[in-house]
Amino acid sequence: MTTTSEHLQRTLDGRWRDTKAMIREKLSLEIFRPHFTPTKEVARTRVNEQLKIIAAAGQAEDGFQKERGGTGDAGAAVTKIEMLAMSDLSLMVKAGVLWGLFGGAVENLGTERHHERYVRPLITLDLLGCFAMTETGHGSDVQRLETTATYDPDTEEFVVNSPTPSSRKDYLGGAAESATVAAVFAQLITNGKNHGVHCLVVPIRDADGNDLPGVRTWDCDYKGGLPGVDNGRIMFDNVRVPRENLLNRFADVAADGTYSSPIENPNRRFFTMLGTLVRGRVTVGGSAAQAARVALDIAVRYALQRRQFNAPGEDREVPIMDYLMHQRRLLPYIAESYALQFAQNELVSAMHDQETAAVRDVEAQRDLEAQAAGLKVVSTWHASAAIQEAREACGGAGYLAENRLVELRADTDVFTTFEGDNHVLLQLVAKHLLTEYNDDIKSMSPFEWVRFAANYAGERVSRRTAAEQIMQRIIDNREDNSEEGSLYNRGTQAKMFEDREQYLLSSLARRLQRRAKTMSAFDAFNSVQDHVMHTARAHIDRTVLEAFIAGIDRCEDTEARKILELVCDLYALTVIEKDKAFFLEHRLLSTERARAVNNGINERCRVLRPHAQTLVDAFGIPEQLRDAEMLHPERLPEPGSPAR
Repeated sequence: MTTTSEHLQRTLDGRWRDTKAMIREKLSLEIFRPHFTPTKEVARTRVNEQLKIIAAAGQAEDGFQKERGGTGDAGAAVTKIEMLAMSDLSLMVKAGVLWGLFGGAVENLGTERHHERYVRPLITLDLLGCFAMTETGHGSDVQRLETTATYDPDTEEFVVNSPTPSSRKDYLGGAAESATVAAVFAQLITNGKNHGVHCLVVPIRDADGNDLPGVRTWDCDYKGGLPGVDNGRIMFDNVRVPRENLLNRFADVAADGTYSSPIENPNRRFFTMLGTLVRGRVTVGGSAAQAARVALDIAVRYALQRRQFNAPGEDREVPIMDYLMHQRRLLPYIAESYALQFAQNELVSAMHDQETAAVRDVEAQRDLEAQAAGLKVVSTWHASAAIQEAREACGGAGYLAENRLVELRADTDVFTTFEGDNHVLLQLVAKHLLTEYNDDIKSMSPFEWVRFAANYAGERVSRRTAAEQIMQRIIDNREDNSEEGSLYNRGTQAKMFEDREQYLLSSLARRLQRRAKTMSAFDAFNSVQDHVMHTARAHIDRTVLEAFIAGIDRCEDTEARKILELVCDLYALTVIEKDKAFFLEHRLLSTERARAVNNGINERCRVLRPHAQTLVDAFGIPEQLRDAEMLHPERLPEPGSPAR
């Protein structure tokens, strides 16, 4: 008989549930059992061993098309890498860099000649690559990278060079030890003209691990976390590579140096190239959220067995999970974990459908890139906050390495800044929304703009969501019978999220329009960056809530569905509480209802308390991956034995 937690897990696992089940089984092997690694040498060796096991089982094939030796299941490829985060985030990052970033560059930016040469060796680990984009002087501003690739028509070679100290390629996973080739992003120069950033495959090491002539690599050594990832730095001193090493799907250079591209506009060409690499950002967000679920699973199980203080008239101490404050510390994060998983399911599905379509939809691709950026932001910030709270909720025991939480916290810390700094990515989301507005408002008179902001903005905000028909039905059928009762009404919650986004986006557009008359475009945008960030976050919150609602609609079990409804309430009320000042200030929340938000959160925590273990069981984390020593007080270590 299927349990409620199994029904919840099935709903959470979504479209690639079979893939997740298979990876859970693989991660139950002893070699994937987490343990503390005191040195980077031990950690790197262990990760490399794990990577070989994964490759031997054919786990890398999904990321590549069938005609190139893979299966072409892009959704499964991302899902498999995300799931590795349950075991070791160093392993997840190594796999992500090798098959997601380097492999993604070859797959999506290269053509047949590159696929034939590189894909199969990548799948089998006979070729190890790294992704050389970030430089010491430029991270987010990829268009200003300083590394150059200058074409020499006499030898039909590109000369790759690092002209300044700040052009050093930095923080590259695999560059310190294991990678033998790099996907290098550089300014492409032919016949004296710079055509902007393009990607080339550049060998960096020989078979014995020695730097090739003109290549200099460094080890980034110890970091704040991820000891199993050999992050390194690279500089090039006029390194020559054949013309064929240019990944030439979107641009090519003829033997005589003539440059050609099917995309004439340089900016559009650049963003088209970067857009095809969205898979990495999707994976980072999903993996961070996966790590948070492991931490919350451990913390909840500890709270269910850890006891403190006697209740009046009772002889035994109370489990700390029975205290409201402890419930409020953990259960809202669990609710957010559910919400983010449903949103990730929608995102991975959209990415898979776009990547496997016969013809890519340009508008859908832009939406995908913005959603990937936004979900990466909230998922990685969620991981940082949730894992820290889980650590603190376990007291001193949570600070011991044997209980996983400090390692999870350290390993996920960098996720907020790689694959794009979160604050920069929020601006990307807002700019995407404003670009859509600009198409409609640029030719309007002031009167037409006011009418548009008041009426049409709602349609513009709410289109293309995960649950468009469901959302419309819920909003149309909402009933506000009482101040507190309406807070549990799904339509009311959805309308509040939608109204907040609509107001913020339309008012941001108006502010920018006013400033554009007296300021430069930079100053105008710079002066409203606080508003930009708030708008982007409101948009992401709405899409996450709608994904949650769509997920509930797909749940087939009555009892599991009831629990999901309660969890969704807790998520929605927690978001409202965090931005209560805005809702009050703009009269989207009455004073009476604002006071009821706190009571509503308390009530949902109380009702969900008996389901605490069921909720984390549904995360489907294999037993050995949450095998924290503090959950097994019956185990007595041998005298003198070190922590695992």
